[in-house]
Amino acid sequence: MLAEIKGLNEECGVFGIWGHSDAAQITYYGLHSLQHRGQEGTGIVVTDGDNLKGLKGEGLVTEVFQEGSLDPLTGNGAIGHVRYATAGGGGYDNVQPLLFQSQSGGLALAHNGNLVNANALKHQLEQQGSIFQTSSDTEVLAHLIKRSGYTSFKDRVKNALTMLKGAYAFLIMTETEMMIALDPNGLRPLSIGKLGDAYCVASETCAFDIIGAEFVRDVEPGELIIISDEGLKSERFTVSSGCSMCTMEYVYFSRPDSNIQGINVHSARKRMGVQLAKEAPIEADVVTGVPDSSISSAIGYAEASGIPYELGLIKNRYVGRTFIQPSQELREQGVKMKLSPVRGVVEGKRVVMVDDSIVRGTTSRRIVSMLKAAGAKEVHVCISSPPIKNPCFYGIDTSTHEELIASSHSVEEMREIIGADSLTFLSVEGTLEAVGRKDPSENRGQCLACFTGKYPTEIYPDTLHPYEKELVR
Repeated sequence: MLAEIKGLNEECGVFGIWGHSDAAQITYYGLHSLQHRGQEGTGIVVTDGDNLKGLKGEGLVTEVFQEGSLDPLTGNGAIGHVRYATAGGGGYDNVQPLLFQSQSGGLALAHNGNLVNANALKHQLEQQGSIFQTSSDTEVLAHLIKRSGYTSFKDRVKNALTMLKGAYAFLIMTETEMMIALDPNGLRPLSIGKLGDAYCVASETCAFDIIGAEFVRDVEPGELIIISDEGLKSERFTVSSGCSMCTMEYVYFSRPDSNIQGINVHSARKRMGVQLAKEAPIEADVVTGVPDSSISSAIGYAEASGIPYELGLIKNRYVGRTFIQPSQELREQGVKMKLSPVRGVVEGKRVVMVDDSIVRGTTSRRIVSMLKAAGAKEVHVCISSPPIKNPCFYGIDTSTHEELIASSHSVEEMREIIGADSLTFLSVEGTLEAVGRKDPSENRGQCLACFTGKYPTEIYPDTLHPYEKELVR
């Protein structure tokens, strides 16, 4: 439900393990730790060496996997997925892992990211006779693997991966092995861990912590890792295009206790707050953050500015999915169901409200209004990232400029719309400095497309909303 507040959603998270007798149970816990990356559907597929078996459904991990439901999923290898629907939409059929059966054996796929040439590939494959069972771009890989002319499964996978463009962290599993692949730009996080003699893989390192696994290393862009009972082997399916890790992983998506390519997310966010205080010094009485992802930046801002940090906004932890429709009055003030101002903290005070991003501006306006209704004398909004001016085509649900308030309004215009006394964004340079990556490239190994409009891959016209096609021309 937090996604409804923020207006910005990641597509999904993946987890896999090989060589553990409780593979399905371990995967359940791994997915539970990745729940923040997708709440619309989840699934697990296991192998016992001879057969692939799966269970999936729409809903949260704890809703889909009830007591005893994992008992039939016996095996030493498993892959799992939590989904937020962007490309391809929702629905049971699109819940992953996708599981395919054929005379030559089974195949399961789990994918984090978005393929920008999926429509072009689907058209080509359908012309050749393929019939798609889902509207998910993930299914494209299964058809490409099956149609590849190479003899060995590994070479068919390599050949298929070279045809994909965009962002992808893939887990591919057969009865006898698990493969891990990351796109040449490394747009999505993916890490390898070890639990005893078992290897595991996850979108975020927080999944290793919850199962007691040891972090080994990050998957490299363009790398294909093959894990079987014989151990782990690393190969390349293409040359790396240079890392372009999604900056929003540091800003918003990842859990604070995760390390993304060696950088702790909480520490990076705290440094963003420190940098924001340098770039936007404000005379105020209290600093507060919008729960949860902005708390780290708010703490950093408070420490750097000397203004005390206070818990000015409380998140209601018990607002789950509900079939009870709120009244029109509550619907118009929907944020109040999820966030509440602490009057005793903000009343009569000049408040610095730190948030991680502004997408459409609706939520910011409502939070500012709530704080002022609670008696705040002034509300100064400080955003710990640059203005999001451009859509993302790599797995985040902002596909048009029309959805983004910063694409068509100046900072002053946005300030007026949200009703703040001041509005400040962190600069692109300040963001790069705060994250602290040592990459020597101009973008320091980060994708900045949503801020700068410079995309690390070609964007295919058939992936664009009709409104966006005019802009590309």
